[in-house]
Amino acid sequence: MTAVIMDGKALAAEIKARLSQETRMMEGAGVEPKLATILVGDDAPSKVYVAGKHRAAKELGIRVEGFHLPGTSPARDLELLIRRLNADRSVNGIILELPLPSHLDARQMIDLIAPEKDVDGLTAVNMGHLFYNRGVLVPCTPKGIMELLSHYKVLLAGSRCVVINRSALVGRPLMHLLLAEDATVTVCHSKSVDFLSLTRQADVLVTAVGRRPGFTLTRDMVKDGAVVIDVAMNRVHGKLVGDAEFDEVAAKASMITPVPGGVGPMTIAMLMENTLIAAALQGGLKDAGVLK
Repeated sequence: MTAVIMDGKALAAEIKARLSQETRMMEGAGVEPKLATILVGDDAPSKVYVAGKHRAAKELGIRVEGFHLPGTSPARDLELLIRRLNADRSVNGIILELPLPSHLDARQMIDLIAPEKDVDGLTAVNMGHLFYNRGVLVPCTPKGIMELLSHYKVLLAGSRCVVINRSALVGRPLMHLLLAEDATVTVCHSKSVDFLSLTRQADVLVTAVGRRPGFTLTRDMVKDGAVVIDVAMNRVHGKLVGDAEFDEVAAKASMITPVPGGVGPMTIAMLMENTLIAAALQGGLKDAGVLK
């Protein structure tokens, strides 16, 4: 068996082309979407991620403004910035880039963001809406995974889905999205018992560990014909790879996402879509195309 490669880069390009048109339509209706990003400190990967978000926004015609605080900034400085952006009616979306320096409480700071501007979908309010299947601003990586599964017509109803991750960024919100599609969902983590028996049952296997070589998804962990979604990003011998030992897993799976070029581009595309959704709602454009 040779797996179908789930091309997130190509799908993200299609989505961004649609979003670019919708940005112009919104501007014609008097709504100019704007995104604000906050970076605290000088974490090199975070700088790269923020730059990528700025680039994507500019490509779509979304206004974007970056705010950079020193890594030693007290919590009060960050709180004041978030509150100022909450009150700024020209700003539709706010991103607080993670991780934060260790002296700052990420959960506390995220929950300061106005829920209607929380385009990462990570505030307790938006997570609560997701719990009740009423999510509008949904966390971007899980949302991107669901878009990929839908695009490739992966049957979820009645399928057994196993997610190797329980974080608020991926595993927990993805669990709710899969449950909403009538999948049977198991969430695995470092304390899971009989781990291999669980992964081998998965019709859809999502892995988001990101700790190679400590964890590698190998052929023996995967059911014949499974759909494998690899969310992780690791540097191995200078090369960007996921959790999966790609060639050997691809030989057993029916579909698989590559790293890079799989889930990553979809995450950025969903962030841009969330920004337009937030702008449409704040601008009273209830018939906007992004509000599916």
